[in-house]
Amino acid sequence: MRILHTADLHLGRQFNGIALEADQEAILAQIVQAVVAHRVDVLVIAGDIFDRAAPPSTAVRQFNGFLTRIAQESSAAVVMIAGNHDSGDRIESMSILTDRRRALIRGALCAEEPPLILSDAAGPVAFSALPFGYEYAARACFDDESIQNPEDVLAAQVAAARRHLPPDVRWVIVAHAFVAGAENSDAERPLARVGGIETVRPEIFAGAQYVALGHLHRPQAISFPHVCYSGAPLAFGFDEAEAAKSMNLVEMDAEGGVQIEVLPFVPLRRVRVLRGTHAELLLAPPSQDLIKAILTDPVPVIDAMKRLREVFPNACDLTYARDAAAPEVKSALTRGRQVTDPLTVVGDFLEGVRGERMRPEELAVVARSLHALDRDDAGEAA
Repeated sequence: MRILHTADLHLGRQFNGIALEADQEAILAQIVQAVVAHRVDVLVIAGDIFDRAAPPSTAVRQFNGFLTRIAQESSAAVVMIAGNHDSGDRIESMSILTDRRRALIRGALCAEEPPLILSDAAGPVAFSALPFGYEYAARACFDDESIQNPEDVLAAQVAAARRHLPPDVRWVIVAHAFVAGAENSDAERPLARVGGIETVRPEIFAGAQYVALGHLHRPQAISFPHVCYSGAPLAFGFDEAEAAKSMNLVEMDAEGGVQIEVLPFVPLRRVRVLRGTHAELLLAPPSQDLIKAILTDPVPVIDAMKRLREVFPNACDLTYARDAAAPEVKSALTRGRQVTDPLTVVGDFLEGVRGERMRPEELAVVARSLHALDRDDAGEAA
């Protein structure tokens, strides 16, 4: 069975005030082309379809047109979930009149999670679509006051999904979460309350042959090669400048083994950081790319951005190298998550001490310890 896994479309988003509608239209067209060219059986979209709960009408029309093309130009089934940027109710409403034999669209938490079951020559494959939900909603949904953090929410969803699995079925989970050991970027919104543990352990997906994840924007596999983020199709911040963006083409065999082929996206405009004097940058080849300029001039340049936009119309950030904070100060001050997420605080501390980031297995150990402390605190509060 062939599965195309993507996520984090963030339709309706802007980049530093610059509209991305044309860029996202080009990406959606590439997804359709991949579905058709590779004869994909199932298209998976793992959350954050829109950038906000009430997206602009242009974004809604754009996504509707995309789904229409998938339905008309391919025979692929569609499995998609709401992410933390989406309105769960809005995404859920898309499922009302869909063909339940060809689509599984999940937006709101539910105590029952029956899968979409599709078959190939080797037999059935079950797809469980687990939408993002906050702890307060999960406590009401599952009637369980012990749910305290994102891992508890996802564990309850996985357990609900597991109850509906037929025997001897190959299993695919679609979820929107921050799995311990993964690398984040500046654009993601935290999933937990301030000071809470937002990560989940990959072990809670035990039994699944492939886990299609959304939320983190960098493509990566976590601890196990079958627990994967496809990443966002576009870069949404300059920390991802020149980053390779892709979707996962997953081939599942009769035993549930998976082979993953990375299919690169070709963006309409690249995200780039240019460094040099103002005069040097004005001599660079003109470009429509999204540009951040770091000027090395010793003194401020008059009308620097205005003149720069004559060469780079989509230049949207300008700083001076002499004003840049030292890396250790910048990392402590510019990213709210590094102050509020204990796992990131520990990682930054160790990086400062030994000069390298924690390895995935170390992240997993720290995450388990923090989860244990979080549960102890919850128990004392109760």
